[in-house]
Amino acid sequence: MSLRALAELVGTTASYQSQLERGVTGAAVSTLMRIADALSISVADLFEERSSSMHRVLRKSERSALPQAEGYRKTLLSQPPIRAYEVYVGTFDPGGSTGSEQYTHGDSQEMMLVLAGEVEITLGTDRFVLGEGDCIEYRSSTPHRIANVGDRQAEVQWIISPATSAKAELDKFTRKAGP
Repeated sequence: MSLRALAELVGTTASYQSQLERGVTGAAVSTLMRIADALSISVADLFEERSSSMHRVLRKSERSALPQAEGYRKTLLSQPPIRAYEVYVGTFDPGGSTGSEQYTHGDSQEMMLVLAGEVEITLGTDRFVLGEGDCIEYRSSTPHRIANVGDRQAEVQWIISPATSAKAELDKFTRKAGP
């Protein structure tokens, strides 16, 4: 994100953002909160020392996860600050689904890849049954629902660009315990 784009979202100037980034000026807590919200991160993330390496490893046991729903688990693979895209993995027990109703989120391009098993995805009034290795693309604004229609656990991966989750949505994810 450019300094100008961030400044516009935060209600400051690009010059001020540049000075803040270089440590030339300070910021009020309210400004830091607006910056964190614009970047979909927490205020604490603004102060976290990060490695300059772009090679970030995320172990399976360290993935953040949504609270488990009956027959469905969703973990986050992309790491904050999430900007250009989001990546999730979901596992579905036989009969498990994303819920009884279709849902939407934002208006981004979404791709779902079936890693294992067999799922049915409902997009509005259209239904598709996908098996291992199959994928489908759709707009995240299209009402959708996914259900495991096979007799073994199914696993899918979602890639969404640009990211649609706001900080409040991402805050629902917690560190997963165990493998």
